[in-house]
Amino acid sequence: MRLIVVAVLVTTRVAAQPVAPATAATMAPVVQFSACPQEDPSCAPPSVPREFRGVWVATVGNMDWPSRAGLPADSARLELLRILNHAQRTGLNAVLFQVRPSGDALYASTIEPWSEYLTGKQGRAPDEPWDPLAFAVREAHVRGLELHAWFNPYRAKDPTAKGPLAKPHLAIQYPSYARRYGRYTWFDPGEPAVMRRTVRVVLDVLKRYDVDGIHLDDYFYPYPELRRRREIPFPDAATFARYKKQGGKLGRDDWRRRNVDLLIDTLRTEIAKAKPWVKFGVSPFGIWRPGEPAMVRGFDAYGKIFADAKKWLANGWVDYLVPQLYWRVEQAGQPFGDLLRWWNAQNSQLRHVWPGLADYKIGDAPARWGSGEILRQIDTTRAAAGATTTAGSVHFQMTALLEDRDSVATRLAAGPYHARALVPASPWKGQTVPRTPAIGITAGRGGGAVLTIARRPTDDVQWWVVQVRAAESWRTYIIHGELSEVAMTTFAGPAVAGPEVLALTPVGRTGAAGSPAAIRLR
Repeated sequence: MRLIVVAVLVTTRVAAQPVAPATAATMAPVVQFSACPQEDPSCAPPSVPREFRGVWVATVGNMDWPSRAGLPADSARLELLRILNHAQRTGLNAVLFQVRPSGDALYASTIEPWSEYLTGKQGRAPDEPWDPLAFAVREAHVRGLELHAWFNPYRAKDPTAKGPLAKPHLAIQYPSYARRYGRYTWFDPGEPAVMRRTVRVVLDVLKRYDVDGIHLDDYFYPYPELRRRREIPFPDAATFARYKKQGGKLGRDDWRRRNVDLLIDTLRTEIAKAKPWVKFGVSPFGIWRPGEPAMVRGFDAYGKIFADAKKWLANGWVDYLVPQLYWRVEQAGQPFGDLLRWWNAQNSQLRHVWPGLADYKIGDAPARWGSGEILRQIDTTRAAAGATTTAGSVHFQMTALLEDRDSVATRLAAGPYHARALVPASPWKGQTVPRTPAIGITAGRGGGAVLTIARRPTDDVQWWVVQVRAAESWRTYIIHGELSEVAMTTFAGPAVAGPEVLALTPVGRTGAAGSPAAIRLR
């Protein structure tokens, strides 16, 4: 029943407008209400769980969206709405939306070309003017979802791309910055101009869109490609030689790690300058090095793709880390729980550690996971949260949830994600507690009852948490903080017939919550 009621929020939407302070004396109510003092236990709403519940929406190779390159704009929008609706119904609260898969853009950009994965040809604009990122941000927020813009910093062309690159792609403007590597084309991380381009692109998105996070995946230096069963060396000898000629002292491996470190640290600094409340996150390969912890075997991300994610976490360069722990809870050589606890132990700066979960393996040969494995991993993650980190995880990929493989989305919605959750606060990014507004019920323009929120233009509120008490139980709804009027039908339905108390709590951009305002309905 919860899913039916919450879905009403998807279609019931009232634009934010300034309103006068709402009190029983100044409003013409269509529902009688009175102040509900917090000292009255029946007026005090329960605390809302804090947990990051994210999902990656991949656009490279049209993995999750759009379903095919060149899809008409109307169909692409409908597909994106289906994704966001499903994320909300499943109980998620964040979407990591890939906007730069390969030096291209799934949004309106003057810096990089439109993506082939969107329009069918790189550089070609959509068949009608629209901006997928602006659309995704707006519609995610309507549904109480954070929207994180996901970038790949170094991939220039993926093997799934069918057409040629187009201006103003960096590899077309400056071919000397690109390296052919196996099946891929890669930007050379040792070229300072490559880093400057990535930072410029990220800041352009950050300043023009109301995103909640900036996200990088695990592709730094490329994963090794093979030729005749031997690793192909990455062709950056000339770049490294130039570094040495300029007086560089590091060996090649340390120099490569320094190049990636510099990107991470620069992005952290520039994001904090531009919009200090926006979270910066990275999702590295789940193993830092074999033997860390002792029983772990497998790929060496530190030594092969030159990603020192342990340093980034220990230095507090990221607001959240999503190690991709794509192994079973008790898998020999790569045990999910031991790896998660190891990452948590590196978290001396008390940032968020939210593991990536491999929903894509459900029912997929040769792994053939069942959905129960994902639920066990969520239980493990919750048990590991505590003094050093908050609860949370990110699901890969959205298609597995849309297809409800082995009922994974159904089981999440009915089980661990049944109760709505807020994203954990990030106190190191600011702890300003938002003002508690007055609330009331008035007649809406269409004649129905409307919850009115006395929101001031200066109020820095990201979410309103609305909790409704009926028949001795509470239900929780999360709505966007820009709204000052919300139709009461949003909170109506068989499950909440005859609401007795309505409480509203403001939540700021960094996750700090204010005190609730409550009214008694009669």
